[in-house]
Formats: sequence, structure tokens, C-alpha cells
Amino acid sequence: MTETKTHIRTCPLCEATCGLEITTQGRQVIAIRGDEADVFSKGYICPKAYSLKELDADPDRLRQPMIRRGESWQTATWEEAYAEIERGFSQVIDKHGRSALSAYLGNPNVHNLSNTIYSQAVLLAMGSRNIFSASTVDQMPKQVSAAMMFGSGFSIPVPDLERTDYLLLLGANPLVSNGSLMTAPDMRGRIRRLRQRGGKLVVIDPQRTRTADEATEHHFIRPGGDAYFLFALVNVLVEEGLVAPGRLSEHLNGLEQVLELARTFTPERVAPACGIAPEIIRKLARELATAERAAVYGRMGTCTQEFGTIASWLVDVLNVLTGNLDREGGAMFSRAAVAPNTSTATPGKGKGAKFGRWKSRVSGYPEAFGELPVACLAEEIETPGEGQIRALITIAGNPVLSTPNSERLQKALESLEFMVSVDIYLNETSRYANVILPGPSPLERAHYDMSLYRLAVQNVANFSAPMFDRAQGQPDESEIFLRLATILAGQGTKHELASLDENFIRQVIKREEEQAGSVVFGQGVDEIMTALQPRQGSERVLDFYLRTGAYGDAFGANPAGITLATLEANPHGLDFGLLQPRLPEVLRTPSGKIELAPPALVADVARLERGLARAKALEEGFLLVGRRDLRSNNSWMHNLPVLAKGKNRCTLRINPTDAARLNMTEEEIVQVSSRVGQVEVPIEITDSIMPGVVSLPHGWGHKLPGAQLQVASENAGVNSNILADESLLDTLSGNAVLNGITVQVQKIPAKVPAELVTA
Repeated sequence: MTETKTHIRTCPLCEATCGLEITTQGRQVIAIRGDEADVFSKGYICPKAYSLKELDADPDRLRQPMIRRGESWQTATWEEAYAEIERGFSQVIDKHGRSALSAYLGNPNVHNLSNTIYSQAVLLAMGSRNIFSASTVDQMPKQVSAAMMFGSGFSIPVPDLERTDYLLLLGANPLVSNGSLMTAPDMRGRIRRLRQRGGKLVVIDPQRTRTADEATEHHFIRPGGDAYFLFALVNVLVEEGLVAPGRLSEHLNGLEQVLELARTFTPERVAPACGIAPEIIRKLARELATAERAAVYGRMGTCTQEFGTIASWLVDVLNVLTGNLDREGGAMFSRAAVAPNTSTATPGKGKGAKFGRWKSRVSGYPEAFGELPVACLAEEIETPGEGQIRALITIAGNPVLSTPNSERLQKALESLEFMVSVDIYLNETSRYANVILPGPSPLERAHYDMSLYRLAVQNVANFSAPMFDRAQGQPDESEIFLRLATILAGQGTKHELASLDENFIRQVIKREEEQAGSVVFGQGVDEIMTALQPRQGSERVLDFYLRTGAYGDAFGANPAGITLATLEANPHGLDFGLLQPRLPEVLRTPSGKIELAPPALVADVARLERGLARAKALEEGFLLVGRRDLRSNNSWMHNLPVLAKGKNRCTLRINPTDAARLNMTEEEIVQVSSRVGQVEVPIEITDSIMPGVVSLPHGWGHKLPGAQLQVASENAGVNSNILADESLLDTLSGNAVLNGITVQVQKIPAKVPAELVTA
């Protein structure tokens, strides 16, 4: 009989990082359950965990490189695929130069250790500023505001959920998202413990979500009105003498300027724009100020809107003004085991962040963290002239479904001269590629959540070794990216991978070893390389980061510290404890203080003021918002039967009063249109949606020709981003506006029979 084994592993499918116990027989997964001994999740899992079995075995998952010849696809060897890539990129570079190259990185990269580390080699070798990612249809406003205030885009405070007494959530549904920019498995359990100890949860959202169902209070808010509501809370604190930053005062720049800015945003003035009554705003401000321990948290709804960066900023302004930033039970900074720039550099002061170092060629949108808004990708491909994009690499991304005005982007991708996709599926985007390079199954690679533990509500670390051997000839993503990097650098395809990987890790070590304040400053690259033997690839890089991190052994300087071997010996994870105060050490601003009034944000308040009059006016039609489902994560889990089964989840939710006014009935197919596109979708009538607002989930629309996603195509749904206007961006971050879009909803006119038309 085939041997039965039990593997302890971290789920790689969302931000919760739940521990799993996976039972296998040979190469087959036979059971998946929660790991009750996991130091973080303690046995909790969501339905996505069970889908790992189907993802590993999915017949549509690509297992060999694919090359497109005209309209048909052919399987190819890796050597043939790399040769085709070298030919295609060389032609584009010779003809147009490196500025014609571009890259797009999708959401799954953050859940993949090799992708997180080695994709940077590809971007550097590309030598182009045309870099885009899913960040600018997601969290970029929060990263920008955090960098402006605290000096780093990863210095994002998270609620101390286990000790807070009062939690104010805006535009967030963590019971479904499993946390977002807040790594926290079992959010239902954490919220219920908050309630059981006498605490209060207040949810502000245009939808009564699953999280709102667990809340003490829920208040509808007009989509896009979050910044007005938050400024009004600040206004009440100022006017009623409730501003009390306490020990934070010595770490602040710009306090008086923020207080002055808030004086005009009275509850009465902003109420029409946010849809929340003045008396409710005042009550919530007083509760927030007088709670013993409180935290404010905003997420997707506060980011993907017109004033996303201002709203993200004001969340942390409120945490500061109430004295709840960096204190137990408030909003705190994680201290991750791997956290370059906020754990190992000189504490308390740094270079800060600079934005707009270059701009997009056509519309002049500024860069942020080295990337341009993905909303401008289509125009950069379409518009002739110097620097026009003619080639694209997509890395684990599906921008055709995830970016604004996706029908325009489809036409643009069709016009490219060459395209490569690193992807496990032939999906709605990779169907335009000339070559597709598939990575291994998630169960065939090592896993560590480098990014997500930096935003965790508890300081933990957990490593998963590969469960299965890779199929013969299947490279790890680290090898794929190193090969792509040498091709893009003009060095061909013949270099030995071991030497490429050694050069890569030497560069990583050199950057850290030369950095003043590093625990390995001046130690010597060769000495460190010897200590890392015999590891290779992403595990060697991870070992280096762990050993130079907050709890690391510093290559002998801290004998009690951890290494990757320590994590391997503790498969259920290591618990470094609850969050602890980190000010001023966590700061990386040039001043060494919290910049409460960054000049760019202060200047953008004028735009917010101008929007107030417009927001007060009643708009024709509806305001569209998105939503998420527990059994989904953007577009990349819809081909798994265990997650796709059940009733249709791609519906347009509409309030009963609006449905009655339009004479619409449940499940009726209606037309939803915006300035840039239209879709037809069944309606779901529910009082969980605010009147005047409609909701569509994102990530659907799987009926496009050429994609090979059998299960997804049978549950296709419609793509909400056909309605998203690529010209609407949050000015400071370049993030697309995906919530608060004005749409029209109407019955589909009855079709006149052909014989009557003829008659």
C-alpha cells in the first residue's frame, strides 16, 4: 500500500495564513483539516483551504510551457520556450528600446515565496519604468499614507484585536476577507471575544456585511464619503476638547495643522456627503475618544475610492489623536521575523519615501514605490510615440479581469508585439501571451509569508517545506525568474542556474552587509555565504533574512536567535508574542517623528473640499460598490469545483425600495451601464445594501474566448471592471476608483420577434 503521511503546512491562498494538517497517500491529497497546534490559527480554516487539493490536481492547471502559433497553442520544452522568449524580447528591444518593455504583477505573488523574492530580478533586468501591479487596484493608498506618516510603505498599524475595547471598521469585511492589511485568522472568533469581554464593534459600510452582522452597530455610509466622515470625527474631537495624543505628543510633527484643517468639516456640513447623521458622528467620536483602548481600521472601501489616500491617512490620524496608536489595545505595528527596513536598519530615523520620481508617458500619472497606476496600462500600449509599450510580462496576474475598463485593455493587449505570462492557467489575460511559463503546484514549493507577517496581529513565523517533489523538468519559480532576467539582460539562455542564483544571493547579502545598523554590518559576504550552505534558492534567501531579522541569530552574534532550521524544527510555528509598542524605533522618516500633516496630503484636502459640493448633489442613477465572498480570492479561484459550487454569487445586489421603484423582481436580468461599458446581470434584492447603492463582486467574467478554464466558464458571471472608469484615480496614490462609480440600472428592453420586425 502507498504510504500515508501527514504534513503540517500554512495555507497559501489568502492573508489569514492558517495552519493546515494535510494527509496524503503517495502523490494524492486525501484530507485537509485545520492544524489545532498552529500558534496563530489554532485549528481555524475557511473553505479555501479545502480547495488546495483541487488546485494541485486541476486538469486545467498548466504543467508545461505553452507557445502560441497564430490562434493555436502548442506545448513546448523549457528550452524551446526560453528560446522563443529571447527571440521575441530581442526583436522588441532592438526595434524600440527598453522603454518599450513592461511588467504586471498580480495578487498571487504575495502568497508565493519565490515570486516575492525573485521577481525583482526580472524587473531590474528589464530596465524599464513601465512596472504595474495589482497594488493600484487595491491597497496603494494605505501604503502611500503610511510611508508619508511613518517613513515606510509597510509601516501600517493594525488593530490589537485581542486587547481592544472599541473597534471602528470602515469599508472592511474581515470575516470574509480573513483580514486584509491585517493578517488575522479566525476573525469571527476574535470579534466574538471582543464582544464577550464587553467591547464594542462598529461597522461603517454601504453594505450590511457578514462582519456587520457580528457588530454592535452598523451604519450605512455613502460610497466615497469615508474621508468626510473621518474628518468630521476629527472635527468633533477638536471642538469638544477630546484630542489627547498623550505620550505620542513628543513624536509628532504637524498636530496643530491637522486640527486646523478639520475645523471646516463639521458633522452638519459633511452629513449629506457621507449619509451619516450629525448626531451619529458625534456619538461615535465621543465613544472613540473615551474608550479605554480603541482602534480605527479601514480597508478596501476606503482605498479604492476617489479620496483613498486621505481616508487612509485620517484613519491613522484618529488613532493618534485619541492616543491609541502604538499602545496595547489600539493600532500597533507588527514586528515580523522578516522585515527589511523596519527591523534591521538604524531605528527611529530614515530616508522616508519619495513619490512622483517619474511619470507615465501619456497622462503624466506619478509613480509610487517604483510603479505606475495600472489604470494607465492600456493607454501606454495604445498611444504611439517614444516609449510606447510594445511588450509585456505578466507574473501571476489577470489584469483583464482586475483592472478598470477591461474591454479597452483587452484590445490593447491584442496589439502588443510580444507578451510572456508566468502563470499556471491559460486565463483571460495569458491567452494574449506568446509564451506561458507555468510554476509548480503550491504543494511543490516552500512557503513563508514574507509580506503578510509584517501586518499580523500577533508576531509569529511559520515555514512550510515542499510537500511533493516537483514533476520531472519542472523548475521552481526562482529558476524561471533567473532565466528570464538573463534573457532580458541580453545574456542569453545558457548560463548555469547555480551561478546565477549565487550572484543573486550575493547581491542580497551585500546590500545588507553594507548597511549601517545592520546586525551583519561589515561581516563579509563570503563568510555569510559559507554559513548559509548548503541551502539554495528562495530557502537560502529566507534563511538570510530570518537570521538578520528581529529574532535572528545574526550569524552567531545572537546565539539564542532563530534560523530557518529553527522554523523547520517547529512546524506549527513560532509565537513571538502579542504586539508591543515600537515608537520611535519603527519610524523611518527623515525627522524621526510621525508626520501627521504631510505636505502632499495637506494640499490634497483642497480637492476634498471641492468634492464636497459635488458629493452633496443627488446624482442620477446608483453608486456601484464591489464585494467579496469567503470562497473566492479575486479571479484566480473560480476554477475549483469546491469553491464554485452553490448558488450564483455574481449578482447585482439592490435595495428593495430601489427595486420596487424600477419595477424589478428577484433574479431578473438587468442592464448596468457606466460611462465606459455595460453588463447584464441577475439582481438580488436585499435590504443589506444601502438605498441608492448597488453591488457587484469583482473577479468574475470568465466567458471570454480562448481561456481554458472549464469550471470557471460554467460559472462565468460578469466582469464588474467593465464598468470601472480608467480615468478616475486617487490623485496621490494612482489607485483606481472601483467604489462609488456612478452607474445606471435598467430593465433590458424586450426583444421584438423577428417576424414582427420583418412585417
